[in-house]
Amino acid sequence: MRLAPLPADQWDDSVTNALSGLMPPERHNPEATGNLVATLVRHPQLTRAFLRFNFHLLYGSTVPARIRELAVLRVARLTNCEYEWRHHVDMGREAGLSDDEIAGIERGELSDDLDRAVLSAVDELQHDSVVSDATWSVLAAHFDERQLMDLVFTIGCYGSLAMAINTFGVEPDVNMEAER
Repeated sequence: MRLAPLPADQWDDSVTNALSGLMPPERHNPEATGNLVATLVRHPQLTRAFLRFNFHLLYGSTVPARIRELAVLRVARLTNCEYEWRHHVDMGREAGLSDDEIAGIERGELSDDLDRAVLSAVDELQHDSVVSDATWSVLAAHFDERQLMDLVFTIGCYGSLAMAINTFGVEPDVNMEAER
């Protein structure tokens, strides 16, 4: 671990301000926010800006939750981000992904054309920083412009987050360990 979660006795007004309006006050502590947010709040201004963007992708995105979680899980697998993977497996199940589909995401093999195109978009963006014309055509047959934009930014955001998690050495939360 390169950056430890900020200890509770160091959570000051700058941390409270960073989380204000984004999380309920009862979650303004390291135990309730989990290791990721507790680590990010070492830089309160960055945390606030990032969480606003990330919360749009989680709660305000035009992309259906199932597709979002399929993309996030593929990012987590490609980046070997165990924290992100564990967290989003549960979210994926809640969004309608089956255990077989989650296993297929790990392997990069899904049977549905749209699902395969989402996996391809993640793979292409992670490897080449561009979605191929062939993949874009499949996606564009199912999504409007805003959905396409939200999908690309979801993949990019979670790729960036995985890089930060892996670099900082953010450890899975204790409740995530129990679920494994």
